[in-house]
Amino acid sequence: MNILADRLKNIPQYLFMELRDRIKQMEACGTDVISLAVGDPVEPTPAYIIEILRQAALDPSNHQYPTDEQKGMHAFRAAVARWYKRKYGVRLDPETEVLGLGGSKEGIHNLLMAIVNPGEVIMVTDPGYPGYLANIPIVGGEAYRIPLLARNGYLPDLDGMPESVCRKAKVFFFNYPNNPTGACANIDFFTRLVAWAKTHRIFLVHDNPYSEIVLPGGEKLSLLQMPGAKDICVEFNSLSKTYNMTGWRIGMAAGNPDIIQAMSKFKENVTSGIFNAIQLASIKALDDGDDDIDKMIRIYARRRAMALEEIRQWGIDTTVGKGTFYLWLPVPNGMSSIAFTSHLLEKAHVLVTAGSAFGKNGEGFFRMSLTVPDDRLACALERMRRTLNG
Repeated sequence: MNILADRLKNIPQYLFMELRDRIKQMEACGTDVISLAVGDPVEPTPAYIIEILRQAALDPSNHQYPTDEQKGMHAFRAAVARWYKRKYGVRLDPETEVLGLGGSKEGIHNLLMAIVNPGEVIMVTDPGYPGYLANIPIVGGEAYRIPLLARNGYLPDLDGMPESVCRKAKVFFFNYPNNPTGACANIDFFTRLVAWAKTHRIFLVHDNPYSEIVLPGGEKLSLLQMPGAKDICVEFNSLSKTYNMTGWRIGMAAGNPDIIQAMSKFKENVTSGIFNAIQLASIKALDDGDDDIDKMIRIYARRRAMALEEIRQWGIDTTVGKGTFYLWLPVPNGMSSIAFTSHLLEKAHVLVTAGSAFGKNGEGFFRMSLTVPDDRLACALERMRRTLNG
């Protein structure tokens, strides 16, 4: 008897769990693998954030169901509103325009479940974060891939989108600073995007967890800054990358109040919310963590410069974006993305992510993360150089 749901057949294994499994297998055989494949900051969460967590965890009142359960405690939502006002000049009503999330990955699923019907078209970028595509078959939607090409600065060509697809599309998922390419959008593009979406009655979902990981030359932006964006947009963000809190699983959705309410309605039936102590510590991060963001950007800039100086000597084009802590680089020697990454893993014991894992337009590229200590990054680059030199 087959007791499994048919929908599981259409859901691929989550890319980064697959990569972790490969590392575990090799390490079990005694191999020292350096992973540059996953964006998981190695630096600890700042101590003052952890101290608030400790104090809150000792308070018995926080051992019960979380305050305001699925919505997130009002104090956390108010901190999100303060953060958006301070960072971007965006005014949010904490009661109706902000929702606490167990990370932005949860938000992707909740939004699709709340607003997409079977057969409706969801636009996603290609290359793009695999989590978008993985959730579409769960809701019975139909994915349409929008190419992101180097010649367009890895921005979608709004004028080139087929009118027949635009008429059918309900939602467009995208993110800038972009994972995997590191490209940053600008105000001009976001302004045109909002106008385009209103013309075609397409709802925009801006997945923005790298909003603060922008090096000099890029712009830190929220789509909600654009006039009229709240009419047709929800933006996700997360404390994971910004405050080195990937394991804490906390983030937020902000924007259109009707969609926030729809997500909340779905969420209240599948979760009991985020541990109060985590929310209270996150308030401290949002209010007082700007200096730590600047510190991490300096660290990533240093590692980026180290990596690019080395990689240039390999004859690889090092024209890369200004956002995220990833490098998006062309595969050398005409190899396929999978062949190149497999070769590095087998010969150099260094794991990077094949560009094709992010979509067909990622073929010919690989993504490399800078979220490892400097000495491990230097060691990985040395191993890569020896391997590429034969």
